[in-house]
Amino acid sequence: MGTERRARVAGYWAVLLLALVMAASGGVTRAQESAVQGLGGLARLSGPITFEASWRSLTVTLPLTQPVPWRTRLLADPPRAVVDFHTVDWAGVDPASMVLDGAVRALRVGQAGSGWSRLVIELDRPMGFGQAGLATDAETGAAVLTLRLDPMSDTAFARQAAALAATDPQPGDSVLDGTASRLPLGRRPTRIVLDPGHGGVDPGATHEGVTEAETMLVFARELATALRRTGRYEVAMTRDSNVFVSLEARITVAHGADADLFLSLHADALEDGQARGATLYTLAEDATDAASAMLAERHDRDDLLGGGVDLTGTDDAVASVLMDLARAETTPATDRLARALVAAIQGADLRMHRHPWQQAAFSVLKSAAVPSVLLEVGFLSSDQDRARLRDADWRDRMVQALIGGLDAWVAEEAAQSALRRR
Repeated sequence: MGTERRARVAGYWAVLLLALVMAASGGVTRAQESAVQGLGGLARLSGPITFEASWRSLTVTLPLTQPVPWRTRLLADPPRAVVDFHTVDWAGVDPASMVLDGAVRALRVGQAGSGWSRLVIELDRPMGFGQAGLATDAETGAAVLTLRLDPMSDTAFARQAAALAATDPQPGDSVLDGTASRLPLGRRPTRIVLDPGHGGVDPGATHEGVTEAETMLVFARELATALRRTGRYEVAMTRDSNVFVSLEARITVAHGADADLFLSLHADALEDGQARGATLYTLAEDATDAASAMLAERHDRDDLLGGGVDLTGTDDAVASVLMDLARAETTPATDRLARALVAAIQGADLRMHRHPWQQAAFSVLKSAAVPSVLLEVGFLSSDQDRARLRDADWRDRMVQALIGGLDAWVAEEAAQSALRRR
């Protein structure tokens, strides 16, 4: 977003925010908390940290109650392998009582600031990450982080340490607080806000015991983790636990993050059970069809039931004009985003709705300053879609397709920006 455009958008929002009421309330009962397998903002260890030494390598395994964003780095003098999490609760973890093995000299855990926690593995020789991966159980939502550390020369260790430092922003860095340099897209990490639909007192669609809120929270976390691991994206989420967040609070997250794009994630249910396949929605007052209109109305009604304030029909004449002006700039970018995502999903041979790109008046898409799309990843009312959404391999294919689509969109926006600067 150019400086002149940011100034105009800031002016729009200075007026609009006077008319917006941010409301975010939530809370879950003990029964609900148990039902979602502890999907709170904090992960915890679900078992001991284990070390398995071979003749060369060292494998470290951390069982977690749920997946969380994570990133690795290497530090020298002495050599240390570091893993930062957003966030693991280390309560009850006593590194001094752990049985260490192989090249591990000491283990430390603690807080790293800015909502991150840290695991430090002190080594007796230079070792780097040969493999690192987080696997999530599709049924329970639990996760296991597995790290394989391989011996390295001092030169190779320094090279990997520098590469990790260059691609992974560290806790406390300016990431989504608006203070980082705003180079054009393609020359800096792209800022994306992921919006797992519903949450808390609003479970969204429910079918055969599966809820939209829980399903999309798991998927959003997996997508966020994969995006961060590329080093090309900075990610914020409108919610990272099973809590209610109002529609305009979700929009305000995107605005406050100075996001480049906003992606709302849903998995609805339709009474006839015929709809299936991923569907992209962009904002329009006139819905593509009756089903789209019904989905938009239900999303907004659920927000009212949760205690939020629906934006539909509440804008005064001045705010409406200002929003139209701002959307005149974001609509072309939004349309290019929808096309890129549809092409990527179809290119990955993943099932899409027979009308893959539709339009409706979803209030959550009404951010005037940020290109915004809503993705129905699938429909819980479809047996096939429900099975796909519970399949970790399928979700990973969808995650990779979305990253490919986002990469294509960023490249196109960078090209558009270069043409405008000529």
